[in-house]
Amino acid sequence: MSEVDSVARPADAVVSAWFRARRQIGEEDRGEIIAALHALLRHQARLGWWLDRHGRKDTHRNRLLAFLTLVERRTPEQMKRLFSGAKYAPTILTEAEHTLVVKLHGGTVDSPAMPEDVRLECPDWAAEALRRRFGAEFATEMAAMLTVPPLDLRVNTLKSTRETALRALREIGLPAEPSAVAPSGIRVTARLSLGRLPGLKDGAIEIQDEGSQLVALLVAARPGDRVVDFCAGAGGKTLAIAAQMQNKGRIIACDVNEGRLKRCAERARRAGLQNAETRLLASETDRWVKRHKASFDRVLVDAPCSGTGTWRRNPDARWRSPQEQGVDNLAALQGRILASAARLVKPGGRLVYATCSLLAEENEDRVAAFLAAHPDFSVVPLAEVAPQLTGSAHPDYLSLTPARHDTDGFFAAVLQRAATPAPSGDAA
Repeated sequence: MSEVDSVARPADAVVSAWFRARRQIGEEDRGEIIAALHALLRHQARLGWWLDRHGRKDTHRNRLLAFLTLVERRTPEQMKRLFSGAKYAPTILTEAEHTLVVKLHGGTVDSPAMPEDVRLECPDWAAEALRRRFGAEFATEMAAMLTVPPLDLRVNTLKSTRETALRALREIGLPAEPSAVAPSGIRVTARLSLGRLPGLKDGAIEIQDEGSQLVALLVAARPGDRVVDFCAGAGGKTLAIAAQMQNKGRIIACDVNEGRLKRCAERARRAGLQNAETRLLASETDRWVKRHKASFDRVLVDAPCSGTGTWRRNPDARWRSPQEQGVDNLAALQGRILASAARLVKPGGRLVYATCSLLAEENEDRVAAFLAAHPDFSVVPLAEVAPQLTGSAHPDYLSLTPARHDTDGFFAAVLQRAATPAPSGDAA
């Protein structure tokens, strides 16, 4: 817990590194440790509130004591046995710690005296913007962020079918069902070791939230198309789009992070993709972009963002302010990335702008600013791109939230370039 709080990297990356240094820990125990860590992070503000109420410092150990007492409802006697000081057990409770446990015993983690933002685990930096976004639904949406997400899978249709994958999962006793909307998606509602998943190691299935699958679906790439995934990261959407293309045409995964692109290339090989390649960019204005101006049928910009839509899956993200410069400068970066990537779109081609944010400043506002500066692009309404995607929180764009759709929070807008390019000085 101390490393997660002190290191700027996401909790999953910190935990992975921690486990690599402790290979003796079995898969089942690893799962328990991760689940406990995520549970602590989902209750962080409330536990801190209780500690402050009792005049205690919000240390990692005090937070754990409060969690075990208020959330897991351990009795003082059980806590004494747990904190025994034996090998692999926590050190014995001090007198002050025992007193804290006794004071907290019998209580619940939620209190009517708590401020709403504390009860809903909403950090100060995002509260005002999220209230503007959701209005009367704010509490409902934030409560949904505190639930444990299901495990969503995407079947690689180049190697398997959803029916085959479902059968394999059910044969080992896993409760697996087709995703509500994503055509290649599967939802597993049980907690399990990922090593048990049939098809994961050979690339027949990938772990991918249904919302992320739907964003890839909006790209609507066809066999033979030329496609760019401009902020590809480790390539989850790249793989989904390449499968849509039936291994025909060309998709280029671009990113400024070499490590993520190496991971993308490894996953592409495992998935059996022959139409995917990677391209390391120095920045969003890399010279490669200018050299390939107006060359691609589809360009996806899955922009770096605050990650507010991923809080239920990555509960640590809410406690890390989105980069030191804040949301305003992050939005400015998104605007620059979108404008540069747009140069790659050929006349008549499509640009898809997406984030895993719930903030209008990173979503609708960015699209509006882009359209004002680029009159040769126009919105393609969601009903035209994907009529099967009903219930979006926005009439023209894909807008998913955990409370409304039981997915991570995602936003995506499909923009089309005019078939006849407008005269401009876009030669940068």
